Amino acid sequence: MAPKLGVIGFGNIAKAIITPLLEQNVLQPEEIICLVNSKKSFENIKINYKYKINIYHLNSSESNLVWHCPIKLLAVKPQQLKNIKEINFNETNKYFLISILAGVSLKTLETIFPKHNCIRAVTNIPITIGQGLTGIAWNNDIDDKNKIFIKNIFENSGKVFELSEDYLDIFLALTSSAPAIIALIIEALGDGGLSGGLTKKLSEELVIDMIFGTVLMMKDLDVSPSELKNMVTSPAGTTIAALRILEKKGFRSALIESIMGAMNKSKEFK
Repeated sequence: MAPKLGVIGFGNIAKAIITPLLEQNVLQPEEIICLVNSKKSFENIKINYKYKINIYHLNSSESNLVWHCPIKLLAVKPQQLKNIKEINFNETNKYFLISILAGVSLKTLETIFPKHNCIRAVTNIPITIGQGLTGIAWNNDIDDKNKIFIKNIFENSGKVFELSEDYLDIFLALTSSAPAIIALIIEALGDGGLSGGLTKKLSEELVIDMIFGTVLMMKDLDVSPSELKNMVTSPAGTTIAALRILEKKGFRSALIESIMGAMNKSKEFK
């Protein structure tokens, strides 16, 4: 069976994208070729990954095999991009290269990989539990049939949004960077409970369940954040006292600026 998908880099995100394709028999293990850069990663995947995919070290003689796969997933860190070199191969049609590298533009990808039709995909860490959000930007040479196939790669792990490349940086900030911001908020609220006398474990459990319930309520009742805030806030009550302190400390502005900072950092990679 000829390899169909080449995976360059096999970290948590790449694994989360590929594993559902194998679980649902969209691809068979022998149809995947994976390249990794470290001996530790190579040994770990060989021993612990439940599917026996073809895996090679980036500098091995077999690494060239990945370039003959019609679709590649480029999943290295942006700073490792300089180590990836497209080889010369004779094909009538261009192959496809899907990059999940933060901030690396289609123009840059097309310069580095001129024999490929390049696609940019931005996804986030919840993809590892099948709850990912992925934004995809296409170049102009990809037809609808191939778009459907490529979208399906990510739809097995969450929701997919087709976007203009101009919006991928803000999409990244909101979906890929913001989980860390949410984790920081959970940690801080948990410390608030700790300050009030609860154990850290109980306090964080309460915060996580509270956030989960709040989000479900907003989705199930189709209420906006503003509407839910008003439902909870009563005159001269505890909630407005808490919100007043957050407003004084510039909490809302800090969150807005954090998203803009993540977006601007993404743009720097270009």
